[in-house]
Amino acid sequence: MGEHSSAYVGIDVAKERNAIAIADGKRGGEVRYLGEVDASPASMTRVVRRLADKYGRVQFCYEAGPTGYGLHRLITTLGQACMVVAPSLIPRRPGERVKTNRRDAVALAKLLRADELTAVWVPDEGHEAIRDLVRARSAAVETLRVHKQQVSAFMLKHGRHYPRKKAWSMRYLRWLQEQRFEHPAHQIVLQESLEAVRLAKERVERLERAIEEFLPAWSLAPVVEALRALRGIDLIVAATFVSEVGDVGRFDNPRQLMGYLGLVPSERSTGDTVRRGGITKAGNRRVRHMLVESAWTYRFAPKIGKRKLYMLEAVPPKVREIAWKAQTRLTARYRALVGRGKRTTVVCTAIARELVGFMWAVAREARPA
Repeated sequence: MGEHSSAYVGIDVAKERNAIAIADGKRGGEVRYLGEVDASPASMTRVVRRLADKYGRVQFCYEAGPTGYGLHRLITTLGQACMVVAPSLIPRRPGERVKTNRRDAVALAKLLRADELTAVWVPDEGHEAIRDLVRARSAAVETLRVHKQQVSAFMLKHGRHYPRKKAWSMRYLRWLQEQRFEHPAHQIVLQESLEAVRLAKERVERLERAIEEFLPAWSLAPVVEALRALRGIDLIVAATFVSEVGDVGRFDNPRQLMGYLGLVPSERSTGDTVRRGGITKAGNRRVRHMLVESAWTYRFAPKIGKRKLYMLEAVPPKVREIAWKAQTRLTARYRALVGRGKRTTVVCTAIARELVGFMWAVAREARPA
């Protein structure tokens, strides 16, 4: 064992080689750059074991990124502590204009020793698989939206206007198929664009069926089913919320969860002056977007429909009580804000923020022990 009984290791991860730096445990101790090593599991295992043999306690860290959580799982399997760091919350000096792998690794080691880093929540492999599936569905929906927009732009450019209001219904698709152009190239463009829309739609449907198929085997499936008791929360919204947020037990109160999702107002205050602006939008964009869409359903009077009734019968009484309380409060809140002249977009954002609080309560009631 070396002179110091503890050490802090910063790793700048990459596809092929990882840069590693180590800081001695005592404050102000030496910080050394160890160099780059192969990113393969076998090579990283040798490095971790060598450092663990040299020091009594070693703590590792690296930035969250496209390489995923494989390195975290490898290090923790070897019995060492590892932190996956939130990149956006790493303290940085404004004047720094040089960024290299060596500098990043040294900076991580120093900040880890100073306890200035913020960890992200690391899901297990099953949770990560469901999250990847949900994100694949979100990407497919975005692709479908782009293809539909291309068709609409093409028809607008040629002065073809659908005589009705509701687009992308079966009647609208039939109207598109009936369109004829003088030049055959334009006809090919339209048919290829419509085929792209059809294929993208089928992809979204396949992924949604896959989510339904794998959901029962997921450890957090009871939380997803309980969240569906709330108005405006269907399978996709609930699965997206749970897969992106994870265990709500890590949030002590609902306001922390609201801040995590970027739904709290921004603020610039000094002295007696308080200035609040729009929401921070600093959190998870996928969940925030879906929750704002779900908030639109609270413009209607409180009511339990036939489909929602079956879902309520399958959840505990406490969850049913929270779901009804959420519906009565949020519908009244929606009417009150609209009555005060607030824009509907602002109203739905405020409703989404309060809806997060009820989702936090439901998830805590239904989460596994």
